[in-house]
Amino acid sequence: MKRRDFIRMMSFAVAATATGYPKAQITNLLKLEEAGVPIATLNNGVKMPRLGIGTFLQPSNEVCRASVLSALQNGFRHIDTAHAYNDEEGCGQAVKDSGLKREDIWVTSKLWVNDYGNDITPRAIDEMLARLQVDYIDLLYVHQPVGRVLEAYHAMEVAYRAGKIRALGISNFDYPDERCEALLKELMATAEIKPQVLQVECHPYAQRLDVKEKIVKPYNLQLECWYPLGGQWSNGALLQDETLKRIGQAHGKSAAQTILRWHMQEGHSAIPGSKNPDHINENISIFDFELSDAEMAEIRGLNKEQRFYNATYEQTMGFAGGGPRR
Repeated sequence: MKRRDFIRMMSFAVAATATGYPKAQITNLLKLEEAGVPIATLNNGVKMPRLGIGTFLQPSNEVCRASVLSALQNGFRHIDTAHAYNDEEGCGQAVKDSGLKREDIWVTSKLWVNDYGNDITPRAIDEMLARLQVDYIDLLYVHQPVGRVLEAYHAMEVAYRAGKIRALGISNFDYPDERCEALLKELMATAEIKPQVLQVECHPYAQRLDVKEKIVKPYNLQLECWYPLGGQWSNGALLQDETLKRIGQAHGKSAAQTILRWHMQEGHSAIPGSKNPDHINENISIFDFELSDAEMAEIRGLNKEQRFYNATYEQTMGFAGGGPRR
């Protein structure tokens, strides 16, 4: 074994000992890293595959099961779901049906606003574990920064200490609204276990430079990108971008693959979603090429901070009161 590989393996082992990581996962994470799939070391020492499959807008649990199973068969080891997506059962069944060990798969989910509260969140977490058919969740987010967020986060800390959650996250805490900014500051000031991950919309047209400077860097968070390819509201704008198409063609790759490779080289985590097995395979086939410094700079130059999902904080406070609590 080369000294470099030995040192890397020992670093995984130290992190595993410190965080209670299943020892079998050390080798499996190394295999992912060697295959090119980048691994993020979160601020609590836990290691997370940075490329995953998102399950937003899967039309049913059965369709979701098929999509996630296809992803796992193609090499994905990171699944992103949520209570609000109503497809956690499908994700859990895909994990069971995959034949893979539970510790080889990173499972993320999110509590909806109606799951927040000292009297609700502990039960909501247990119900989530049952829907997913797992004993622990690798990463759990508060999905929206409205409602009884602080109570929910405190309950997540309790579940973290109990071994039910391995990392804590905050989702959509990027609204340009003083109330959202104040809530984030209060959460960070009162949390005994700081969050590890921030999930927001991010792609070449909205590279979220302000979010990185104001939230990601100061709090040492991993940035995870939903709609990394632009999503349904983009009408395929990024995939039709001439610059992205040209750069992709130079490598024999699609615009989508070029974008995802850009995310990986920028240090992001990205969770592209799809029901199409061909697209799922395409999305993970990005580790056999590398973008040059000039190409990375050219893609950075596409930034317009143009989001495709533009609900206001006020609107979110209105719609987030309803949801999947059942």
